[in-house]
Amino acid sequence: MSRTYSIDEQIIHLLKGRDEDALRLIYYHYSSHLKGIAFQIVQQDSLADDIVQESMVKIWNKSDSYDPKKAKFFTWIYQITRNTALDKLRQRENNFSQKIQMEKSNVSVVEESFSGEHIDIQKHISQLGQKYQEVIELLYFKGFTQSQASELLNIPLGTVKSRLKIGLRELKKIYDYKRKLN
Repeated sequence: MSRTYSIDEQIIHLLKGRDEDALRLIYYHYSSHLKGIAFQIVQQDSLADDIVQESMVKIWNKSDSYDPKKAKFFTWIYQITRNTALDKLRQRENNFSQKIQMEKSNVSVVEESFSGEHIDIQKHISQLGQKYQEVIELLYFKGFTQSQASELLNIPLGTVKSRLKIGLRELKKIYDYKRKLN
């Protein structure tokens, strides 16, 4: 008498054998559930799709770490998807928070010392080093996020943040110097 295997057991067996059919089965049987989990957290359809895709890669890469004694298969992939969605949400909130902070800091500088030279900001930005100009222009004038700028410039996210911070600090020095002259 032969034993029939559940879909989870089949998927686990294929994952352990590094068979890509495992991903097809996970996607076919669970993608709508995983997308639902992601959507509940991020409340954005296209981002939820991205999270499912990223989760599939994580499931594939972490398949050796699955232990059926610790959790059911669906619970395991649920947690991976949930954690991925929470990470994306935190990234989005951090980017939004940083943008708000930067906007607040720019507003306070303008309120304290607005003068004609602030209107010609492009001229002042051109006095910065090229690497700082690129980051500031992408983030402030072209509307890219820090993550998008990192990808576009092919530099680490931390480097984007550092260049932004240094660029804004140098720009402030330019404005402070101009103010002293007036």
